[in-house]
Amino acid sequence: MNLLQQTLRQPGSMEDLDETEWDLLIRQARSAELLAHLYYRLSDAELFHCVPEKAWNHFNSEQILARKQQEAALWETLQIERMLAPLGIPVILLKGAAYLQAKLPSAAGRFFNDIDILVPKTLIQSVEEKLQQNGWLTTHHNEYDQRYYRKWMHEIPPLQHIGRRSTIDVHHSILPLTARLHPDPEKLIESSIQVDPDYELYILCPTDMILHSATHLFHDGELEHGLRDLVDLDRLLRHFAQSDGFWNELVQRSIELDLSLPLFYALRYTTKILDTPVPENIVESDQLARPSSVATRLMDSLFLRALAPAHKSCKDGFTPSARWLLYIRSHYLRMPPHLLLPHLFHKGFVRPYTEWKEARAEGVTTTPKKIEKEAEIDIFK
Repeated sequence: MNLLQQTLRQPGSMEDLDETEWDLLIRQARSAELLAHLYYRLSDAELFHCVPEKAWNHFNSEQILARKQQEAALWETLQIERMLAPLGIPVILLKGAAYLQAKLPSAAGRFFNDIDILVPKTLIQSVEEKLQQNGWLTTHHNEYDQRYYRKWMHEIPPLQHIGRRSTIDVHHSILPLTARLHPDPEKLIESSIQVDPDYELYILCPTDMILHSATHLFHDGELEHGLRDLVDLDRLLRHFAQSDGFWNELVQRSIELDLSLPLFYALRYTTKILDTPVPENIVESDQLARPSSVATRLMDSLFLRALAPAHKSCKDGFTPSARWLLYIRSHYLRMPPHLLLPHLFHKGFVRPYTEWKEARAEGVTTTPKKIEKEAEIDIFK
């Protein structure tokens, strides 16, 4: 168990950390985009007194940054609602924007890179045109990418505002049209809840919000911030479990939406990694779809590595392979083989060659470094 995981499970353990451990905790939390979240966990547990001054500076600056970003996101959300109001449709917020608008515990210290909304598929063109008229332009100009999104995916290509540079993802479902699971987006829309009576802003109902979060995490191949998304699930489960009958409603809704397998993984790994208090009869419920015992052990070996912070102290020799296998798995879950293989070939060979050829034509002879190695500077010096 890594230090960040231990801290999330037992915040009180921070009282016993020495300076070296504080340094490591900050590095792990920052790599997982959970440093601002830890600030609020410290506040809830009344543990500010145990934080060294130099470590405190990191926590405080990160929560200020998170708060400023959230203020900007709230304002941006209202602009989107205002722009789409003439269409007479509700704006259903997803993921981070929904947590923030509904003031849920999972919003505390939460960073997010874009605003996700769900709209009926029949109105997707009208929504896109309205956003384009107000300065939101596509970020994917490649013909293949445009066709890929519009023919097979559950969203149109991301749109970025020409002036503010903020990004919006417009969904018409929560899984690609070619995926093996087929949740009905109309059921999600019908059960959505208005979050503010003064605006046409909606969020998914509690069970659907959890199921969407689980589906996003366990069908996505980009798991560098998977622990952050798992923390979202932990916070949501703890919060909504206070309602009577919640657990049975969650299981039944997962069956209705064909999402009981993502729910199985969500419950399994929130309990294993974050010690989320899920009733044992729910975790072991025969109503949930689940892989065989052999497959479950295999998935444990992959997810328990991939859901760790993306910091070198949390990796072993198999971590890169685990992430790569889960990346391939995510594509397999999204597309059948006859579509998947050509798509992977295009991403792995055709696109790099095309980009190299274009760069050469422009006189570019070197490729930029992807990610600089993390600077190992002792925060206590």
